[in-house]
Amino acid sequence: MSDLRTPEPSPASPATTATLGAQHLPLRDQVLEALRAAIINGVYPPGERLTEDRLAVDFGVSRNPVREALRVAETEGFVVIMPRRGAVVASPSATAVADIFAVRERLEPLAARLAAERAGADGVASLREMLEQARVATEAGDLARLAELNSALHLRILHLSGNPWLTSIATALYLHVQWVFRLGAARRAPHSWQEHITLVDAIESGDPEVAERCAIAHLAAASHAAHTNAEEGYGEAADQRPHA
Repeated sequence: MSDLRTPEPSPASPATTATLGAQHLPLRDQVLEALRAAIINGVYPPGERLTEDRLAVDFGVSRNPVREALRVAETEGFVVIMPRRGAVVASPSATAVADIFAVRERLEPLAARLAAERAGADGVASLREMLEQARVATEAGDLARLAELNSALHLRILHLSGNPWLTSIATALYLHVQWVFRLGAARRAPHSWQEHITLVDAIESGDPEVAERCAIAHLAAASHAAHTNAEEGYGEAADQRPHA
């Protein structure tokens, strides 16, 4: 099989905007990026078996870059490679969720506090634009887009903090934040975006104490929802495919 073949998109396989192999990245990294996106967006739900042959067909590549990408995805916690069964999409455990929020609870209140002091009108306007995009996605029932915007908004607040150390350590974390949010988005999204509006209002107010308190309250609600989903399992979320 050629590594340069363009796959035909199907409802069960992730569509790509460009041919894998034609980008200026190692093919393994291109496959890894596409695999992560498919897992995060619910194309491959928790518990789904991912054979090398299937992924090679889905992504239009040979098995070698698929095998390499699966090994990296396992180290990142997105898949579990089981003896004699192959790769299976992981389910974020209660421990993994607790670890994610342990970090978020340190980063995000500080970021909100600093953003209230430093964001300025243009920074707040960029957050308002994300809130508007989230409103549209909510009305469309586009859970995958909402999960993407959730991480984007929090990363933007980290950026608006003006502290480069906050953003430099956050990229990998927010891939998992997006995944966890997507799995529980059907129940959590409407509440989350109302909390985001309150948080952006607080940042716009310029009051760092208020912004910090809003971030803490938002994280407490998000943590409770994520832990509930982890304890109940992700069967409901696994049945919900992202809207086209």
